[in-house]
Amino acid sequence: MATAKASVKSTSRTEVKIGISDSTHEINIECVSTQSEVIAKVNEAIKSSSVLSLSDSKGRELLVPANKISYIEIGESIDRRVGFAN
Repeated sequence: MATAKASVKSTSRTEVKIGISDSTHEINIECVSTQSEVIAKVNEAIKSSSVLSLSDSKGRELLVPANKISYIEIGESIDRRVGFAN
């Protein structure tokens, strides 16, 4: 009797780090949008001097005024491995 493997969804997640002006803390979120989608949202918010709106992987919405953004780092999120095996 053969068992079928469960299909695993491979969703790419993007890690976004936002530096806020006049603050020593930064905002770190992991969102399900692609890097190009996040870059487009950031460019649009800065160009129109509006609010940057991003959704994290848990469904929460993050709103940051564009005039308070000092820097943004965007990168591919890496799955965290547990244990000592390679």
